Amino acid sequence: MSDDLKADFIEGMSRAAASVSVVTTDGPAGRQGVTVSAMTSISADGDRPTMLVCLNASSQALPLVLENGCFCINVLGLDQAEVSDIFSSRLPAPGGDKFNAVRTVTMATGAPCLADALVSFDCRLLSADRHGTHHICIGAVEAVAVAPEGTPLLYGMRRYLRPERH
Repeated sequence: MSDDLKADFIEGMSRAAASVSVVTTDGPAGRQGVTVSAMTSISADGDRPTMLVCLNASSQALPLVLENGCFCINVLGLDQAEVSDIFSSRLPAPGGDKFNAVRTVTMATGAPCLADALVSFDCRLLSADRHGTHHICIGAVEAVAVAPEGTPLLYGMRRYLRPERH
């Protein structure tokens, strides 16, 4: 791939605004979380709804997700940019633990749900396939926790965006 194509792709993707999520896991391998923007639903059909999240192969969270066999996708609200920055390691974790910055509730799989997230999708890992620098992790949704209201935190143009109300 040419350097120009890669640069054009990165610049183009910066214009595709996405909701910001923190993916968490807990289990025999330990507890970890990481900020992501690459997540989406796959289908509401079948035995269980399914979702996917893309995790960087160098992420500290990836091996724990793989070993624990579960993850929770926590979609952040507009007022949670600091949580995003802590879980992406842009800001230091309070007391050295990212989870000190949030309140959590244990979900059906054992993965921690961020109590103040806009919505949390608790997933049992079905598959994880490496593609380039990332693993595409597919999960079956075991439980969903939905906040009564809120606006999603968005990321685009290399910064957090504030949706306009009409």
